[in-house]
Amino acid sequence: MGNAKTKKAKSNNQKANTTPQRQAEKTAPRTLTPEVGAALFEDARSRLEDVFKALDIHADAQARLMQPSLSLQVSIPVRMDDGSLKAFPAWRVHYDTSLGPAKGGVRFHPDVNQHEVTTLSFWMAVKCAVVRLPYGGGKGGVQVDAKALSSLERERLARGYIRAIADIMGPDRDIPAPDVNTDATVMGWMIDEYEQIVKAKMPAAITGKPLPLCGSPGRVAATGRGALKVLDLWAEREERTPEETTVAVQGFGNAAYHFARLASERGYRIVAVSDSSGACYNADGLDIEAVKQAKSKSGTVADSQAGKAISGDALLALEVDVLALAALENQIHSDNVDEVNAGAILEIANGPLTSDADQVLAKRDVPVLPDVLANTGGVIVSYFEWLQNRAGEKWREEQINERLDALLSEEAGKVLALAEASGITYRQAAYRQGIERIAAAIMARGNCQDCR
Repeated sequence: MGNAKTKKAKSNNQKANTTPQRQAEKTAPRTLTPEVGAALFEDARSRLEDVFKALDIHADAQARLMQPSLSLQVSIPVRMDDGSLKAFPAWRVHYDTSLGPAKGGVRFHPDVNQHEVTTLSFWMAVKCAVVRLPYGGGKGGVQVDAKALSSLERERLARGYIRAIADIMGPDRDIPAPDVNTDATVMGWMIDEYEQIVKAKMPAAITGKPLPLCGSPGRVAATGRGALKVLDLWAEREERTPEETTVAVQGFGNAAYHFARLASERGYRIVAVSDSSGACYNADGLDIEAVKQAKSKSGTVADSQAGKAISGDALLALEVDVLALAALENQIHSDNVDEVNAGAILEIANGPLTSDADQVLAKRDVPVLPDVLANTGGVIVSYFEWLQNRAGEKWREEQINERLDALLSEEAGKVLALAEASGITYRQAAYRQGIERIAAAIMARGNCQDCR
């Protein structure tokens, strides 16, 4: 079972060999085309079948949970700096909103498509329910290479996106937040645009905002901090100390960086991190701040003198106690899962494992701390920001971190305990906890001929 105690890596100091070019081509992440995006959604929904059977979910609730409640596709015209006009396809999806308004980020990425956004909104619905937040699932995206835009072009795009979705958002209907290639600055542009549209101050309409615009302390590091808390809870149950635990981190974006930084401060040995250009490895542990400085200067972690450069595929094959996946979807799949040598997987990104890879790891007794639990720190602190905005209050960062710790201790603790008591994987336990809560809300709303 995926929740069994982990065998320690054969040698924490053993360095993985760089994979041959042919193997690198075989194991490279798949481009998220519309076809792959559609498969991604079907793969995500397939996880519901086990939950429906195990919990005897009513057919009415099953039908509601198999499709999004709202899907909006728009085109955003942007005047470029050179005077030309480009139109960018974009989406906003509400999945189930039985527990509350839709909640979810907005990503700017070349591979964004409707199926991907729908899948992400589905995962948001589940994760909000897992940690008992009064939210449904939402997600948005714009198909654009954000790195190719100037700051002014990005601002025009962000404001155009809000104008396009303004009719379906708001503090009681849908609350956007940052995601891939969007940040507090982008959220600042978005809330300013929304408030101009509605002619009112409405900070609770968007979370992840800059502090001067009623953002919340602790939001930037929240996803990484929450993932670390889940890792700590698991390690405690495994009777494993941070000092004896090696961790490799795929990714070095906001969530990955803060997770690596905080985990290193806690005592975990972060032996590798990566970005889209390569990876940096040091068996004795990386100086995370030194890696960050190198990336800021050269644009890649592979140039850091804190360790030696290796390929991204080599990082995934390292013999470590924990492999933290903090990049994008579909990073471990049927073609490369056999190369994984980690003792456990921590999913900080959304959907980094396909369901077939998940099954392979479960058969190998490799526990997976799933995304719908491990990356909830961001949405939890977004919830705290929403509460502060609605009440006109400002909480100290210490209060926010304490509340995040307490909420995850309770809800993640329930998931880990359910998995161990029922002999199921952590993912199965998390989905059962979340889907049971959503289904109960759906059924409580009535319009059922044979409700039990």
